[in-house]
Amino acid sequence: MKEEGIVENAAHIGETILGPGLRELAKKHKVIGDVRGAGVFWGLDIVTDRESRNPMAPYGASSPAMNELIAACKKNGLMPFPNFNRLHMTPPCNISEADARLGLEMLDKALTEIGKHYTGA
Repeated sequence: MKEEGIVENAAHIGETILGPGLRELAKKHKVIGDVRGAGVFWGLDIVTDRESRNPMAPYGASSPAMNELIAACKKNGLMPFPNFNRLHMTPPCNISEADARLGLEMLDKALTEIGKHYTGA
C-alpha cells in the first residue's frame, strides 16, 4: 500500500474529485440534503425536503423512492451502498481520477431520474 501510494490516492481523490463533485451535485439535485465525508468515504442524506430535512426513507426502513434511486444507480452502472435515507459513496482506495468522475456522472443521471420525489420548495 505504501509503495503504491494508495492512502495518498484516496485522500487526493476525495479532496479534488469526490468532495467537490458531490457538493456540485447537491447544488443541482435538491434531493441531496447533506454531503459529508473524507477520502473515498462519503455519505449523502437523501431527502424529500431540504428545509425540514424529511428523509426519503424512514429510519430502519426503505421507501419506494429510495428503491427507485438504488435501481437507477444500478441501471447507470453504479453499485450503491444505501442505508435508510443515506447513500454512501465508497469507491476503492486505488480508484483513478477518470473512474471517480465517471461514478459522479452515473450518480448524476440516477439523481435526475428520482428528482420527482422532492416535495420541498
